[in-house]
Amino acid sequence: MRFSTQAIHAGQPPDPSTGAIMTPVYLSSTFVQQAPGQHKGYDYGRTANPTRSALEANIAALEDGAYGLAFASGLAAESAVLQSLSSGDHVVCGQDLYGGTYRLMTKVFARFGIEVSFVDATSLDAVRAALRPNTKIIWLETPSNPLLTVCDIAAIAQLAHERAQGIKLVVDNTFASPYLQQPLRLGADIVVHSTTKYLGGHSDVIGGALVVKDEALYQALKFLQNAVGAVPGPLDCFLVLRGIKTLAVRMRQHCENALQLARHLAAHPEVRQVAYPGLTSSPHHALASRQMRAYGGMISLELQGGVERNLRFTTQTRLFALAESLGGVESLIGLPTLMTHASIPAEQRQQAGLPDAMVRLSVGLEDIEDLTEDLDRAITASRQG
Repeated sequence: MRFSTQAIHAGQPPDPSTGAIMTPVYLSSTFVQQAPGQHKGYDYGRTANPTRSALEANIAALEDGAYGLAFASGLAAESAVLQSLSSGDHVVCGQDLYGGTYRLMTKVFARFGIEVSFVDATSLDAVRAALRPNTKIIWLETPSNPLLTVCDIAAIAQLAHERAQGIKLVVDNTFASPYLQQPLRLGADIVVHSTTKYLGGHSDVIGGALVVKDEALYQALKFLQNAVGAVPGPLDCFLVLRGIKTLAVRMRQHCENALQLARHLAAHPEVRQVAYPGLTSSPHHALASRQMRAYGGMISLELQGGVERNLRFTTQTRLFALAESLGGVESLIGLPTLMTHASIPAEQRQQAGLPDAMVRLSVGLEDIEDLTEDLDRAITASRQG
């Protein structure tokens, strides 16, 4: 099956007992057993749930993986990967990353002896130089949050796998979604998603997921999913499944709107810079064109006039709602250094090249003329305090 067909059907046969076309929401915490240890594949809701199983099979198919695991949030999914490490293990991580991921690595897992080096992951030489004998994971966001840098997944996968210690490549594919790129096909070992974002797509559910191809890796992560217990409820799984059915059509419109807006903003005399890999002026355009189907629905920009003006800009839009998160049908605007990335120290943000004045847009599905007019009006209104 091709992508749009998989999004609608993978892991979701009609219910065998009723013929229901939609996967039922199995609101059951436990399941009857025929004899001790003998059951129909489900014994306790933390370990497995039929609605969750449908979601896991669906996401695995979309990522061209063999196994999926659903979690209560994107950070819960990331935690499961990091919980597979031991004290003294080392992680090489791209320096431009979501603030929650940075906080998880430096404030939680660092306490248990996990070492992390943050590098410019767009440079293969920088990644190579950061590797140590105890490196177990290379962690990428591509496109990254919020600078929208693009990393060469295939090249970094080759670098990871040529090492004798068997380094695993983890790719956070939240910004792209499996519609735009499938990192496992490029050599990644683990794909991470915040299903809250494009997969759910309607700003009404929190969730996360992991997808892998290797059975041994899957069993190790599944053990942690069950042992730690950060699993989503069946209704959350149903909402993500419902969102995924329209993923392909939504992503096409997100990408179309974002590309038009990025071009418009790049030509605006009061815009200092625009980060969007779909612009031919972007240093990441060639790699993104080769690695991705299209360029995504996220844009980062900075107006002339410094932090104060950009702060005013974020409060002057009418359609772009000032809020955290991304990937929903509605457009959102935010200032990462005070919102999604506030947990990253200023020194680290500066090292990653994240300006304090940078604004992040999650471009939704509204009419492009309305979105353009909204930003133009806000740019004008932000000139004066």
